[in-house]
Amino acid sequence: MSRIVTVQDISCVGQCSITVALPIVSAFGVETSILPSAVLSTHTGGFKGFTFRDLTEDMPGIYRHWHAEKIDFDAIYTGYLGNARQVDYILEMASMVLKKNGLLIVDPAMADYGKLYTGFDDAFVAEMARLCSHADYVLPNISEAAFILKEKYVGEGYDRAYVENLCKKLHALGAKNVILTGVGFSADQLGVAVYDGKTVEYYFNKREERNSHGTGDIFASVFSGALVTGRTAYAAAALAADFTVKAIQATADDPTHTYGVKFEKVIPFITDNL
Repeated sequence: MSRIVTVQDISCVGQCSITVALPIVSAFGVETSILPSAVLSTHTGGFKGFTFRDLTEDMPGIYRHWHAEKIDFDAIYTGYLGNARQVDYILEMASMVLKKNGLLIVDPAMADYGKLYTGFDDAFVAEMARLCSHADYVLPNISEAAFILKEKYVGEGYDRAYVENLCKKLHALGAKNVILTGVGFSADQLGVAVYDGKTVEYYFNKREERNSHGTGDIFASVFSGALVTGRTAYAAAALAADFTVKAIQATADDPTHTYGVKFEKVIPFITDNL
């Protein structure tokens, strides 16, 4: 049985981060451990006055205890980090508790639509770029890739050359495999670009009209679970994209549910595909 640890925040309400990663990765039959980076009352998108507790200083004691207990992991999957200093701790943790040939999967959750999330700045971006340079798999959206690479964000007006340039530059940065999300070349499609250092492959779904919080976390969680249970990166990305679309569709009949998607209804799609 594989064991993974996910490093990201606990948003107590909002269907994102650890509250998404724990049930989704577990649905693959993977033992899922957590290392919280912060605790928030809600996620930062669309809510005002949320609480934020930075857990940076708690992190090293937790994974050093794991090391002392000889607990190790097949993969580390990182998402939203509460502080740029946490990158050093993640890299130290990888050196201590990640198995030989274990995977570092990095979702650089920090931006969308050309803007950084609340509380992040250029110093944070630089540290996230450093973390990505150590990753076996990096899963940015186009905004995050542009920030990491200091490339111009062009909104919807991009072509394959722009996408493939981002993929190749992320690989040159050090990321062994690149899964670029939110890629679409027409108004009715949205998908991913998968780059292994040699070939860019694409997978598309019909674009859903609804824009929803937490879908990046859902995608990354399905991808991580699928990858550590033996799927190729392309197959894992395709499954993750399909699941994310189904989660959006499962929420479409409830216009009041604005803060996330009802991914819980779609969990059987994972178990049916095992």
